Amino acid sequence: MTTQAALPTQAAPDVLTEIRGQTGFITLNRPQALNALSLAMIRSLTACLLDWRDNPQVKAVAIRGSNKSGPFGAFCAGGDIRFFYQAALAGNAELEDFFTEEYTLNHLVHTYPKRVIAFMDGIVMGGGMGIAQGARTRIVTQRTKMAMPETNIGLFPDVGGGYFLSRCPGYAGEWLALTGEVISAGPAIALGLADVCFDPNQLVSAWEALAELDLATPLALDAWLARYTVATDVLPTGLTEQIERYFSLESVAAILAALEVADNTWAQQTAAALRKRSPLMLHVVLAQIRRGRTLALADDLRMERDMVRHCFNTRHLGRSGASSETVEGIRALAVDKDQTPKWQPAVVEDVTTDMVVPFFDSPWPAHAHPLRNLT
Repeated sequence: MTTQAALPTQAAPDVLTEIRGQTGFITLNRPQALNALSLAMIRSLTACLLDWRDNPQVKAVAIRGSNKSGPFGAFCAGGDIRFFYQAALAGNAELEDFFTEEYTLNHLVHTYPKRVIAFMDGIVMGGGMGIAQGARTRIVTQRTKMAMPETNIGLFPDVGGGYFLSRCPGYAGEWLALTGEVISAGPAIALGLADVCFDPNQLVSAWEALAELDLATPLALDAWLARYTVATDVLPTGLTEQIERYFSLESVAAILAALEVADNTWAQQTAAALRKRSPLMLHVVLAQIRRGRTLALADDLRMERDMVRHCFNTRHLGRSGASSETVEGIRALAVDKDQTPKWQPAVVEDVTTDMVVPFFDSPWPAHAHPLRNLT
């Protein structure tokens, strides 16, 4: 018997939910935007998970994305950055609501008492990572393209990125956070950002099979995973050594200087990529990952909520709205698409500690922090 959960009241819901058997199924259904999260989607996901948390019929939750031709093929490309841009320019208070509610959703997934299974097929970036990384079972495929590419738009890897990236082996978290490098299934598993790989041609079968499982039976999900898991690629030879050599250095300037004098293609390409990012936000991101390594999830999310307020209202630099690094980065990447952001400062070497440290000062006293209730 299928029980249909409450759906958003709109003609083509961006979040589809249903209960079949003992599993609650969620489909992100905004394929025209690569399932980028809107505030309405965040609210729908939160309401659904809260409802199912207390529903004894639901013993596990599965979440997937959709593409223009049907399910799977794309998980979630992140948050709706065009909304960020428009809201920042208009002074729309929903921008504040977006991040508070998104980070609350991230925490809910991480701490959910029932198994969450994320089908991380296709693009899994930004806000999509924020949802998927909290899942107990993270499935990738040969089509997976995973990244936290926020430095491309003058932002930082939020949605708990300071927590889950900093817990990658060695200094891989610094590498992924600073460069926004896109990785495939094998590296994702090797770096602790995924658990198993499925054949993308078997995703529909695996999804449907969940509805038939008796989840009260010990090891039922383990047997299901074993049935569909396949081998995948591995980290390229020597990559770990390169990452450790450069991204363990004490500062962004030191990392770049070492990369630029190195006599190998990978180092030169990595340096060139970093030179395109916001110099200011590269410094902020390195500090974020290294602070995040010692923080519990809730504390990391509170830190990131502080940081994102400063990204759109960088008052200690006299900048907000259109003059912020983040709005300028979105403008160049997604609005005007000229690919020539005017970063301030223009080069890594001109960023000072006084520009960076205030990003970690909370705009709120502890008793009034918007994420004060997370534990």
